[in-house]
Amino acid sequence: MIVWASLLAQHTVSGKVVDEQGQPLIGLNILEKGTTSGTVTDFEGVYTLNAASPNAVLVFSYTGFITEEIALDGRTELNVTMREGINLGEIQIVGSRSYKRSSTETPVAVDIIDIDEILSTNGQIEINQILQYVAPSFNANKQSGSDGADHIDPATLRGLGPDQTLVLINGKRRHQSSLVNVFGTRGRGNTGTDLNAIPANAIERIEILRDGASAQYGSDAIAGVINIVLKDEVGKLTANASVGAYNTNAEGTFPEGTPNTDGNRLDTDRDGNQIAGDQSLDGASVKVAANYGVGVGDGGYINVTGEYLTKNKTLRPGFDFRRGFGEAAIDGFGFFANSAIPLSKNTELYAFGGRNYRETDAFAFTRNNPTPRNVVSIYPNGFTPRITSVITDNSVSAGVRTQTESGWNIDLNNTYGKNLFHYFIKGTLNASLEEASPTDFDAGGHSLSQNTSGLYFSKYYERVLSGMNLAFGLEYRTENFEIFAGEAGSYGTFDVNGVLITDPKQELPVDPVTEEARPGGSQGFPGYSPANEVDRSRSNLALYADTEFDLTDDFLVSVAGRYEKYSDFGKTLNYKLAARYKIADALSIRGSLSSGFRAPSLVQIYYNLRFTDFQGGVASETLLSPNNSPVTASFGIEQLKEERALNGALGFTLTAGGFTATVDGYLINVDDRIVLTGTFDASGLGINVAEAQFFANGVDTRTTGVDIVLAYRRKVGAGNMNLALIGNVNSMEIDKVNNRDLDGETFFGAREQAFLLASAPNNKFGFNISYGISGFNARVALTRFSDITLIDFADTEDVYDPKVVTDLALSYDLTKNLNLAIGANNLLNVYPSIQTDGETETGGYWDAVQMGFSGAFYFARLGLRI
Repeated sequence: MIVWASLLAQHTVSGKVVDEQGQPLIGLNILEKGTTSGTVTDFEGVYTLNAASPNAVLVFSYTGFITEEIALDGRTELNVTMREGINLGEIQIVGSRSYKRSSTETPVAVDIIDIDEILSTNGQIEINQILQYVAPSFNANKQSGSDGADHIDPATLRGLGPDQTLVLINGKRRHQSSLVNVFGTRGRGNTGTDLNAIPANAIERIEILRDGASAQYGSDAIAGVINIVLKDEVGKLTANASVGAYNTNAEGTFPEGTPNTDGNRLDTDRDGNQIAGDQSLDGASVKVAANYGVGVGDGGYINVTGEYLTKNKTLRPGFDFRRGFGEAAIDGFGFFANSAIPLSKNTELYAFGGRNYRETDAFAFTRNNPTPRNVVSIYPNGFTPRITSVITDNSVSAGVRTQTESGWNIDLNNTYGKNLFHYFIKGTLNASLEEASPTDFDAGGHSLSQNTSGLYFSKYYERVLSGMNLAFGLEYRTENFEIFAGEAGSYGTFDVNGVLITDPKQELPVDPVTEEARPGGSQGFPGYSPANEVDRSRSNLALYADTEFDLTDDFLVSVAGRYEKYSDFGKTLNYKLAARYKIADALSIRGSLSSGFRAPSLVQIYYNLRFTDFQGGVASETLLSPNNSPVTASFGIEQLKEERALNGALGFTLTAGGFTATVDGYLINVDDRIVLTGTFDASGLGINVAEAQFFANGVDTRTTGVDIVLAYRRKVGAGNMNLALIGNVNSMEIDKVNNRDLDGETFFGAREQAFLLASAPNNKFGFNISYGISGFNARVALTRFSDITLIDFADTEDVYDPKVVTDLALSYDLTKNLNLAIGANNLLNVYPSIQTDGETETGGYWDAVQMGFSGAFYFARLGLRI
């Protein structure tokens, strides 16, 4: 009884919303800021809302009017007069194309995450890590020893692939990365969108639609949609500077002389396996960001953000063949802008986009003596090559939005984005050049560009049933994928005279110690050669219709359909049915059923490379063959086709005073998932490689689970307390391996299956409690990561037990405009279960599992808002 009494200790506010002529505004959206609690006005413009606090801030938004944010200040009645102006596009919630729908009223699960609120007390410096701890089924983790995946973190939703979640910015499709994950523990064989390329300080909120949405948004939306909404504030400067570092005292007992323990720490500033002094902290980071907006005309704005980030490497205990086990270093700068310029009373020109430039630096596997891969006169102690990269993301989206006199909202848009990933290998050599070898190489790289043109229509019919929203539109998208070659020394093998080998009769140099032929190419990452170069494009036409029917005030039904035609693999038609029923004002049930698809990416079709694969510390030359290659066809691998999905969801929402709860169960069947196969024996092909692997429509999977989000806010004494429990329980099963006549264990065996299943952890739970009073705020977060099992290179199970990570943050308002926060992520310095056999994927004492492997991170942050 005490609990329910406190839940019902709500602050009820009501009022009427009118325009400047005193006419009621019907269906106006009202949202309690920082929550998912909201409502809409009725036919008289009247509303009632149960707010969590007497000091809550309400956001009033309506098409053709300027959004208003008003603090209650204890009031129980709040009447609002809305000013006409352009604020188009700021009202829709992802998963609904209705301007009359708040997130709590959608028929599917939508999380709304206030980024400013999180940044003020959280030590995480990248978007992926922020979402990891606030969204129930979002998972991301740093990789190590995984080539390009060390530089761009793969992220997943509901345990599906990184490329099965669609990312939007302001409702428009974001381009993907040109990187495909070949190594690592998450997203092997998948591409994805680099969320960390978007400055966190440019973001107002992130909306996560946790439901299949291919029928609404197209390819990639099998697991759901992440919509990033950019800031549009004017007249306010927000800036912050944060510093942080990791505790190097790794949990565990290690043999004397273990790399990166006391007395044997790899020097990150000098190449050639030099030893540095001991450190108690590493991975030091500095992040400085600022955001400011100016008003333009009546209701227009230009909002800009700049963000600088530098982060040093971390090093953790590894084996002798993996002295550089740890996280990559980053130096980067990002700029983003969001703007809307009024052209008339109901029309605006809008544009947003930005540029992100990052230089990254990660260690590859170590080359120890004796080995034909080292030239002792260059590196007497052996060497640990560095895979460095320059990653550039450019994007721009522009369009015109208008509302006609008859109430139609029309949006004409063009969005362009490009990712460029350029490798530079340093602290390395080409052994076939012997003493004449340079120690750094331009290894080439790859790029992916995407251009989407769209025309979108929507209208809300107030007098059809209890309300109806109709939306339809068309999109035309083009994509281009390129691989460009590096310098000859990065990929070539040279003869004893230093001439690039083009004739098998040329004599290979031989290592005098091992008496083995010296391999060519830059050690650590062999560059792309002219034979690898690719320049491929495709186009896609899409038509969609999306409707929502309020059959009664309590019963909502949504129906959507989408037709797409690709120039390279054919056409597809998908549907979605969803419904929400209000059992009472505080309780609703909701459910959906939809089909989905994901087109094979250009990267998966055409990517190819020869590389050195380390398995248990032993090097092997491997060919990753493109899908259209005769070599691929000779192994019986078919041409890639689209992944097909069936999604079902059922859940409920409950709101009672300061308490909100959403519980949503889901079922996702995916047929013909594209995976990276195991390695086949290719020694007899006469192409100078030992093994070959391929992209293939390899498996059918079934994923079931439930997402739980519970939140409670109330006034305690003179302060405010917030409690939240987020959780995800998940189970993925591999129904079928589509190996046809190929050996199943080689095609997609137990090891590869374990990586796929580990990307869908059994559960994750997070409990957060915060209390704020008189400018002081304290926050504690406990996150429990479930057990996972991987198969190592020795074909034995590596079991990682469940672990709980504790985060602590304290903040204080030094002045009205200045805030200081200090704290620690993983305060108790908890590590995954230690693996001692030296057969992990990373070459360290831990794999790159969900909770990370870098230990405690301490931070301080100074924020300014004027």
